[in-house]
Amino acid sequence: MKKFIMAVQHLFAMFGATVLVPILTGFNPAVAICSAGVGTLIFHFCTKRKVPVFLGSSFAFIPVVIAAKKAYGGDMAYAQGGIIVAGLIYLIIALVAKLVGVETIKKYFPPQVTGAMIIVIGLNLLPTAITMASEKFIIAGVTLATAILINIFGKGFIKQLGILIAVFMGYGVCLVLGYVDVAKMTEATMFSIPQFTLPKFGLQAIVMIAPVVLATVMEHIGDITTNGTVVGQNFIEDPGLNRTLLGDGLASIFAGFIGGPANTTYGENTAVLAITKNYDPSILRITACIAIVLSFVGKFGGFLQSIPGAVMGGVSVMLFSMITFVGFKTIRDNHSFDGWKNIAVILLILLVGLGTTYAANYGIHIGIPVGNSVEITGLSLAALVGIIANRIINNADFKKEQA
Repeated sequence: MKKFIMAVQHLFAMFGATVLVPILTGFNPAVAICSAGVGTLIFHFCTKRKVPVFLGSSFAFIPVVIAAKKAYGGDMAYAQGGIIVAGLIYLIIALVAKLVGVETIKKYFPPQVTGAMIIVIGLNLLPTAITMASEKFIIAGVTLATAILINIFGKGFIKQLGILIAVFMGYGVCLVLGYVDVAKMTEATMFSIPQFTLPKFGLQAIVMIAPVVLATVMEHIGDITTNGTVVGQNFIEDPGLNRTLLGDGLASIFAGFIGGPANTTYGENTAVLAITKNYDPSILRITACIAIVLSFVGKFGGFLQSIPGAVMGGVSVMLFSMITFVGFKTIRDNHSFDGWKNIAVILLILLVGLGTTYAANYGIHIGIPVGNSVEITGLSLAALVGIIANRIINNADFKKEQA
């Protein structure tokens, strides 16, 4: 019973963010919860059941998934194909990590590159949050204020539930004011199979989505390092970065095949580990099983779909602003503002990542296959340009590190 209660705590910690991603992008929330649960079990199998993490919906993929959805007239199946290819790239990087070592990989992704890419992710997401909040600014304001107050004044586990509490607060206000479509819950059956969908593969979606892996790999390394620090073990060495990347990649591939968003290791659950001091990985596997069961409860899925857009918009403003802050913090903590070379790389990534997103007709068009045009813009183009530019601008420093 104690393990079950601990598992439920982890479920609450991951729930808000895992559900938010499909609501923002258009994926089915029940499928997202199912893919997160199964993905977590896949990860634990790949890592010899040693690493106490939970995998949930990745925020980094939101802007590119929305762009791919728009490019294909709202058909989410092509975004699924892009996520599968991204997962395959994870497997390739896992093999490279096994062959060359993590330190060599990290040299190609210094803080000035990854930090700037994280900033681009956050700033590209904010307009979506504001658009959702504009449906009912007062409701969004109440939800956002609740999340901020809990984040500032909340203690312990209550602070970890800040997003979830804020959503329930906003939802409650909407219920009182009659803004909730309760029919989605009342018409839903008690038990139902999630709306699984098969993927489709399109070059445009793949080119848009796959390069995001360049940013999420470093996020993954940071998450695994942090998790190991909390637990008191070096998971980069045992079971090894190659195994954790393999688990992350296979989990995202599975999600893509059934209609869920890409998965990633969740810092929210690492925070629960730090609070409870209970590092038993089996508890996270119990959480995964609970998530899978909940995904088949029709009433639960109906509730998720009934949450007003303004409520999710309110919490999203805070979450996406925090993502942007993490990018700046990454740059600041690693002193990447020191020297004009790093600043040039940062500005170039921001210019490309934001400029090609908000300015029409800017980007790279590739006429492959013949007769079609594939456009690379936003984060995808910024990632490629940033890595290449940093390699050129900081070439002397790079060679010195390699020596």
